[in-house]
Amino acid sequence: MPVELRKRKAPPAPPPEPPAKKQTKVSKVAKAKEAVSKVKEAPGAGGKPEVGDLISLDGFGGEIETNDGTKTTLQALVEESKAGVVLFTYPKASTPGCTRQACLFRDSYAPLTAGGLAIYGLSTDSPKANTTFKDKQKLPYPLLCDPSATLIGAIGLKKAPKGTTRGVFVVDKAGKVLAAEAGGPEATVSVVKKLVAELEEGGAGEPLEQVDEKPAAEEAAEEAAEKVEEDVAEKEKDAPNGDAKAEEKDGEKKDE
Repeated sequence: MPVELRKRKAPPAPPPEPPAKKQTKVSKVAKAKEAVSKVKEAPGAGGKPEVGDLISLDGFGGEIETNDGTKTTLQALVEESKAGVVLFTYPKASTPGCTRQACLFRDSYAPLTAGGLAIYGLSTDSPKANTTFKDKQKLPYPLLCDPSATLIGAIGLKKAPKGTTRGVFVVDKAGKVLAAEAGGPEATVSVVKKLVAELEEGGAGEPLEQVDEKPAAEEAAEEAAEKVEEDVAEKEKDAPNGDAKAEEKDGEKKDE
């Protein structure tokens, strides 16, 4: 008899997967908050810290040196302060614009530090050059030496390929950037004055408007003259025995 072949039954189809659960509003809000938090904690575009950023102070800007030869870091300076640190940058010690800037911070030192902010000048000058500058101008605050411009670069005030942009940077105890901008001697002091006033009123953290205390044309002319002198000073500094020549030149001016 012929064998009858029976067709096998097809296996049952697997049950359909359950539809994906819709994200709850709470989950969406939590993710949005997390994204905003990450944006705020990240440095600004190009790595330059901006007002409102939270920066990690651990290793930020590398190691620097005070004018008396003490090795330190921005993190250590912030930890030692009561409310935070003010760094004002200047291109070259003992040049006219830098002297005016340093003296403006000197003359406003008491009100600027009354709320607990600690003030420091910051440049690429040697400890010897900065000590001479500090002593001659009777500056009540330390000057920081950053020959490799690691900290100056980290706060966004390093010129390319070389040099320092005059400006001011303020960070509080939590690592929050309260001020970060370039400006002339008067403008950098005005930024800190306004910040101190806002801290007293409890409204710090918003970008500060730069206050120009001089007409723009006058400020530009002064900055141009300063740049010429600072460029000459920079060349002297790079030459052999540059600091010694600068000291000798300063001594000649004293004798006059």
